[in-house]
Amino acid sequence: MKKVNIQLETLSCPSCIVKIEGALKNVKGVDKASVKVRFNASKVVLHFDEAQTPLTQIEAALSKVGYPVLSSKMEAL
Repeated sequence: MKKVNIQLETLSCPSCIVKIEGALKNVKGVDKASVKVRFNASKVVLHFDEAQTPLTQIEAALSKVGYPVLSSKMEAL
């Protein structure tokens, strides 16, 4: 498992959290319980299985729902 911190553009409304969580929880390999959206910092933190899903697929899921990724920082758990 890997942990990733994803920096998004400024989030404008709390309903963004629901949209982002929904998009990420549908990505295969993402630990659904680990998905945390930090609204004030415009960041997402989650754990995922890199063998099942590449980081690019997670970033694409965010972009698809309207939240382009500014940067990502991955760490081993």
